[in-house]
Amino acid sequence: MPPLHALELLPDEAGRDAVRRDWQRLRDAGLPSQLDHAGATNEPHVTLVAAPAIGAAHEAAAGHVVGGLLPVEARAAALALLGGTRVTLVRLVDVPDRLTAAVLDLRALVPDAQHPGWLPHVTLARRLARADVARALEVLGHEDVVLRLTGLRRWDPEAGVVRELSVGS
Repeated sequence: MPPLHALELLPDEAGRDAVRRDWQRLRDAGLPSQLDHAGATNEPHVTLVAAPAIGAAHEAAAGHVVGGLLPVEARAAALALLGGTRVTLVRLVDVPDRLTAAVLDLRALVPDAQHPGWLPHVTLARRLARADVARALEVLGHEDVVLRLTGLRRWDPEAGVVRELSVGS
């Protein structure tokens, strides 16, 4: 599978700090954490769409359709597991209906978008052994976190760069 390009929402500094605290709790417990991802572009984010290619027209549509709704408050609440024998641990993000509708409109424009629909989430850990799930849940607790989503970015894995997109009309 080719590397996937992505359009992503970014939380403000307080939201990034809240997610990084989760990452740090997992690391301090000796569990996998997104802090283990050493890439310079590793930041807390909510992926809108991932696809083998994202063009300039898709970036413009994202800025217009989604960026015009920013900033928006969301709630990172429930913990969920994605995957098979080793799982990805995420916080599901409750977003306003108008943002969900805008993201689904955007996704309809992007050919070969990965995964049907949209499951807004922030990744906390990848490749977590199922045997460690209970401990990870205990470490993270059940506190909800308010995320103020303020930014929009484009990830280009082929060039290895992230570019902030202008938002709003």
